[in-house]
Formats: sequence, structure tokens, C-alpha cells
Amino acid sequence: MTPAELAVRHDVTLSPDPRRVIVKLFVPGEDAALARTRASGLVERITALDDRSAAQLLDEVMDGYGSRHHELAATFRHHFDLVRHRVSPDRELPDTMRTLIGAFFSHEYAVEGAALCNPSMVPHPDQSGLADGQLRVAVSLRQIGEGHLSSIGFATAVLGPGRDLALAPRPGPLAVGARVGVLHRRDLLAAGLDEGAYDDEVCATVLGLLPERFDDQQFERTLASIPPDLLHRATAQRTMEQLRRTIADGYSVVFPEQVPLSGRVLWPNNPSESNGMEDARFVRVTGADGEAAYRATYTAYDGRQIASRMLDSADLTRFEVTPMRGPGARNKGVALFPRTIDGRHLALCRADGETLGLTALDGDNRWAEPVPLLRPGRSWSLIQVGNCGSPLETDAGWLVLTHGVGPMRQYAIGAILLDLHRPERVVAELPGVLLAPAEADRDGYVPNVVYSCGGLLHRGELWMPYGASDARVGFATVGVAGLLDAMRAA
Repeated sequence: MTPAELAVRHDVTLSPDPRRVIVKLFVPGEDAALARTRASGLVERITALDDRSAAQLLDEVMDGYGSRHHELAATFRHHFDLVRHRVSPDRELPDTMRTLIGAFFSHEYAVEGAALCNPSMVPHPDQSGLADGQLRVAVSLRQIGEGHLSSIGFATAVLGPGRDLALAPRPGPLAVGARVGVLHRRDLLAAGLDEGAYDDEVCATVLGLLPERFDDQQFERTLASIPPDLLHRATAQRTMEQLRRTIADGYSVVFPEQVPLSGRVLWPNNPSESNGMEDARFVRVTGADGEAAYRATYTAYDGRQIASRMLDSADLTRFEVTPMRGPGARNKGVALFPRTIDGRHLALCRADGETLGLTALDGDNRWAEPVPLLRPGRSWSLIQVGNCGSPLETDAGWLVLTHGVGPMRQYAIGAILLDLHRPERVVAELPGVLLAPAEADRDGYVPNVVYSCGGLLHRGELWMPYGASDARVGFATVGVAGLLDAMRAA
């Protein structure tokens, strides 16, 4: 059996659903070529309506859209608060009028209206009500909407018995969650500042005044206490701006428990990810206390630069975002090991853009310079190689799904095996491609691509979700024993 014959594709697929919408702030004229806004004129026209007309119009909006969204009126009131400065401060508006103004400054956005791709798969927090041999899984999804704006969504499926696969429905409405306070870490702030050329005196003063963990209010009080003489330095204001931007990289989002996993959307929440949250690689990790939790890495994109971020969650209801620092986290495709090895926190990465590497977290919470594991060399991967998710632990070693890019920018999936105790050593490699674009996979938003952000092992089978040309998400299974037998010693 050739490597390509090991993978069995399933008929079950996930396709982009334009009915999956969220509500975003909309400011008329914001995207116009002229540097002006039509917002003030719109507010004047709305407030000129009499009370009866305003109430009737708001009722029509709620009747048409209320069932499509969670707490829509509260969202409208929040959007009014964001444009409240357009209303004269001495003018008191009734609640109906404030809500109506918020409705005019809102619009629906189809989170996967353009594409759906790059999934990862982990065991679901809820394993109740299953038959023997079944496993409920959570599937993370990169969903892309208008303007190529990416966010992270989810689906739920049940694997087994055997190679059975059942996808759960994904009904709306969707929720983006509420941003809540988080305790920031001084060492990560220091690492972030170390990566840029900022005023050393201002940075040193702030870091010296902050405790090891601090919240947003403590941070602002610390900035307010900086001696005026330091603030007069030529680079001080730029450094202050960067301090706030760096702190904004860390935040938490919480979803109501009644919102099902498939209805939760992790949406960009700060400037560094304003143009998207891409390619989340989820893994279930085991902590030092033996408790299982979820962790993921993803790429934050602001339209010019990329940055690696980490998600932590106990139950996929509350998510804490922290930045990843250091040379091992300066590119896309960071994938965490599910546990420590000899006390080391390890991750796969592609720091140079074309080589699969291994990086370790150092004592200053920076991801160190990577050790190369696999370089471009096969005919199907001469452009670049990288990982397709976190390593999977087997008795024979760490099984790593890889991706390679070849002629016509075709993406295909391969596999290597790392030493269980010394993962910087490649012990075996699949000599050919495990999964390549089939004829049905070639056409889509990004043609000629199959790509995964992580699979899992269940009862001797490797379950591998994959994006097919960003047009749909498919699923394949591979017998682990057969895959290991097909590998050749490195």
C-alpha cells in the first residue's frame, strides 16, 4: 500500500454557511475616500423622528432581526454608546431612540461568507450520552468573511464506533462573547518590549513599578505615576503607545453557558488581530496537577504584520489570550506539545518561513531559537514545510502531520515521527504524500490546497480534519499501525 492509499476520505463535509451572521458596528461613510463621516447627519435625521415613528421603526427591526441574534437590543445600545459623542451632551434621548440609533449603526456580517478551512480537532468537554467506541469532538474552524477577515468558529461531531462520523447541526444564532478583565504578566510585557526599540528609561520605570501579575487599572495607574521628566523625552510618547498596545494583546472572552459550542465565535478583539485570527491549532493539554485543559495557538494579523498568540481554556467557554514572544514564535504555524517533556514546554514552529523546527520556552517566557527538524527537500515540498497541528503521542514516538508546498503552490500533507524522549530527533518519515488535493478538492477560494491544523488518535485510528482549497472542510482517517509501518527510518 502506498502512503497515499493509507488515508480514507469520508463523504461528510462542512461547507461555508452564509446564514451564520454576527452584528458589527457600522459607521456610514467610514470607508469613503474622503476623510469625513456621515454619522452626525444620520443621527440628526434619526432624532428628528417623532416618538411614535421611532418606536414603530424599532419594532420592525426587532421583528426582522431579533431571532437571528442573542440580545440584539443590548447590542444596539452598546453601538449607540460608541457613537454617543455625535449627540449633543445636553440632549437626553429616550431609551427607544438610543436603541434605534444603535440599529442604524449596526450591520450583519457573515463570518464564513467567503470561506471555511484549516480545522483542528480535540475531545469535546462533554462526553455524556455516548455509546461504546464513540468520542465526541470539538472541531475548530477558520472562517473567512467579507474583506478576507478571519475568525475562529467551532463545530461538534461524534467519532465511532469504527470509522463512523456524525456531524452535529450548527444552528444560530451566533455569539462573539464578552471581553472581560484579565491579569497580565510582567514577564510577557518585558519580552514584548524587548522585541522593539523603545525608550529604556520609561520601560524600566514601568516594569519596576508593576507587580508580577496586574490588571488594566493597575497598569493605567502605573503609567500615570511616571515622572514628568521622563515623559518629556523624545521617544517617550511612542513608548507609552507601545506599552498600551502590548498590554492590549492580552485579554479574556467569556460565552454564556447556554450558547452551544457551535454558536461561539472568537472575534478579533485588539489592534494586532484587527485583520484576522488565523489557523487555530487546538490541543488538549495535561497540567502539572494532572488536570486536562485546552490550549491553542493562532496567528494574529493586523493587515501588515503577523504575530503568534496563545489561547487557554478550561472548558471552551472562557478563553484567555496571551502573546507569544521570542524567535521561536515569530512566524505562522506554532503548534504546542500536549504535555511537558523532561520539564520542558515545547512547540513546533516555522520560524524561518520554510523549515519545520522545534522550540522550547525559556525561563523568561520566550520561545527560543528553533532547532531544525525538517527542511524542504521532497519534490512535493520544495517551497516550504511545516506542521499540520500538535504532535500526537504514540508508543513509537511523536507522530507529526506535516504540510509541504510544491509546484503551482499545491499544499499536501505528509508525516514524520519524533523521538518520544528527545523530540529534536526525527526517527522516521513517510516517504511520500499522505493526503494531496483530489480532483474534487482542487477548486475553491484558494485552489489546490489540503491543509489541517490538527487531528487526534482514537482507538487505533488517526482522525484528520482538513481544509480543501478553503471551499469546505473534509475528514479522513488513517490506521495508525499502517501509517507507522509505512514510515522509513530517517
